Amino acid sequence: MKIALIQTRTPASHAAAVDHTLPLVEEAVTQGARFVLTPEGTNILQKDRETLLPQLTRLEDDPVVAALRETARARGVWIDVGSALVLREDGAAANRQVLIDPQGAVAATYDKLHMFDVNLPNGETARESATYAPGDRAVTADVDGVRFGLSICYDLRFPALYRALALAGAEVMTIPAAFTRPTGEAHWEVLMRARAIETGSYVLAAAQGGFHEDRRGTWGRSLVVGPWGEVVASLDHDEPGVLLADLDLAAPRKARAAIPALANARPFTGP
Repeated sequence: MKIALIQTRTPASHAAAVDHTLPLVEEAVTQGARFVLTPEGTNILQKDRETLLPQLTRLEDDPVVAALRETARARGVWIDVGSALVLREDGAAANRQVLIDPQGAVAATYDKLHMFDVNLPNGETARESATYAPGDRAVTADVDGVRFGLSICYDLRFPALYRALALAGAEVMTIPAAFTRPTGEAHWEVLMRARAIETGSYVLAAAQGGFHEDRRGTWGRSLVVGPWGEVVASLDHDEPGVLLADLDLAAPRKARAAIPALANARPFTGP
């Protein structure tokens, strides 16, 4: 399966995000990608809550998601919107991954489970829970007969989620992100490789990169990790771009047969 990760520097408005993202997706499809993954916050990035919330719409009304649905239909490919910041039915905001099938229909959605509420050593703080309502369920979806597990950014630090996805049959994990620069430099690659090794899965990590209109800095360095923990493909920069990779769909089964950690786990008590 030929896949592509899109690395973006998403602007602070939907219209600008369409203009920014669509040419990169078209480039990926032109180069033969059957599945395209975009980063967290593909549709808009704005860290000021009072500026962001009035711009959010319900998923079905979001112009960036609508444009990507039309691209998927016109080009006959899968597009996974790593996340769109949208409004839920109850009016709360959600950080939502949206898998679009080759007919342009929404095949699956996943609301980010783990909220990025942190105090970093450099003094940077984040309180994602002040803006978004967390999801409450793990999600898998089939893409051309291959089971994908959906997750977003900070979910990366909770390995139990990926074990649950793998036990549900997922062989490819999507981890689109807008990683901070301090945590990206320290933890980005090592955690992606750890999640791949633990579950014997591919990890697809499409990233935001660089310094944005809202003054945040993101790490970039999108990468694809194989089920043995090897980096299959990566970008070494923050700039917008396209990362292509070919997935050997037999590789997860081979890795899990060699080290059957999913099957070998035992219940225990204590401490």
